[in-house]
Amino acid sequence: MIVRLWRLARLGLHFGYGVVAACVLPWLGQRQRRSLVQSWSAHILHILNVRLQVEGMLPTASHPPALFVANHISWLDIWAINAVHPMRFVAKSEVRAWPIIGWLSEKVGVIFIERGRRHDTARVSGVGAEALRQGHSVCVFAEGTTSDGTHLYPFKSSLLQSAVDAGALVWPIALQYRDTHGRLNTAVAYTGDVTMFQSLCAVLAQREIVVRLIFAEPMPAVQRDRRTLTRAAESAIAALAHLPVRATPETTVDPPA
Repeated sequence: MIVRLWRLARLGLHFGYGVVAACVLPWLGQRQRRSLVQSWSAHILHILNVRLQVEGMLPTASHPPALFVANHISWLDIWAINAVHPMRFVAKSEVRAWPIIGWLSEKVGVIFIERGRRHDTARVSGVGAEALRQGHSVCVFAEGTTSDGTHLYPFKSSLLQSAVDAGALVWPIALQYRDTHGRLNTAVAYTGDVTMFQSLCAVLAQREIVVRLIFAEPMPAVQRDRRTLTRAAESAIAALAHLPVRATPETTVDPPA
């Protein structure tokens, strides 16, 4: 219990530092912003004793901006990805109302989507395409929800349109969480009826969490449609993580991620 409280106190202090740092971001250059976000994210993982394992074809500073496509398991996903390669994320608009986190998300350039509005996907795709043209990488969680890490849900193609419009690369990332014995760690999953507080307590209770980020080879979006790219990204992530794709009921609308 003492260890958990100590981690929670350190996490609170780090978010306080994040508020101060976010006020400085508008006056920094792009390289300095990326460095600050990367170090801040890495320190969150350090506080929570999350060990990062990175594999595959990693992006470098010389790579052109890309639309990264990942599976989604936990709120830790964002910090893990940003600790490797800072980028802008697409997130549900409800996050904006979260205390501190919502404000910080807005300051670091998160693109919010109104999931209940059918036509908001087109707006977000336009914002994402413009961000890519301006040299910013963007990340979408293409399942449109979180899983427990034992399977994938079928990827939604809506937000991959931004890569098509900008002629950018599509870069799949497979995420996995494991325990100290190498087994899949489903306790970190932020899914179902689990509240944010319950999820945080589950993370704080663990001695160590191992998160694997496996980067596939990037795919050019030029002369390819979003559905072809979506299926290719889904297949790449399923193969890298050795996960089956669990079918979900068919809908007439391609819902936003």
